[in-house]
Amino acid sequence: MGETVIKVDAVRKIYESERGPVHAIRKFSMDVEEGDFVAIVGPSGCGKTTLLWGLSGLHPFSGGQVTILGIPVVKPRREVGIIFQQSNLLPWRNLIQNIQFPLEILKEDLSEYAGRIQELIVSVELSGFEQHFPRELSGGMQQRASIVRALTVDPKILLMDEPFGSLDAYTRDEMDTLLLNIWKKTKKTVVFVTHRIEEAVYLANKVYVMTPR
Repeated sequence: MGETVIKVDAVRKIYESERGPVHAIRKFSMDVEEGDFVAIVGPSGCGKTTLLWGLSGLHPFSGGQVTILGIPVVKPRREVGIIFQQSNLLPWRNLIQNIQFPLEILKEDLSEYAGRIQELIVSVELSGFEQHFPRELSGGMQQRASIVRALTVDPKILLMDEPFGSLDAYTRDEMDTLLLNIWKKTKKTVVFVTHRIEEAVYLANKVYVMTPR
């Protein structure tokens, strides 16, 4: 048994609306060990994305508790990287500038990360596209760039919210294989949200299934 790095204990999320409260998550619990690749699978609207946003610290849960690396989650943390359904690249910045953007926010010395960024770009087969803008890149290439951006600060944990859902079937399969290779090489702890059962089985060593809300 490895060290538990994410512990989710009976969390719930309730959204208030004009028609009354909406229970997005009810008493969900999960343990993630260091180096796990955990998939969260379930139908649309079951609370998968809500769970991931809660783990990231972006949206607090309504009840229960989450600890990451032994510390309760109350805000976003550097040890936790997140990759969204869309690449969210800034259209006025080229690929390398988009990758550097989080480092600029953190006021890091970009020169110290140049070597790591280049290694990551090579690993996802984006060499030669550093000066290209998002509109000049395919959907798969944009998501590869978002993976590099998330890995640049070397987080211990990666949260991924259906990152390949908008891609065509062939590109999605390519990206799944690429991600699996990155996981094997880096030994990151990954929590991956998907609605595709076959993707969950292919990628993960643990699968949690969420039922319809």
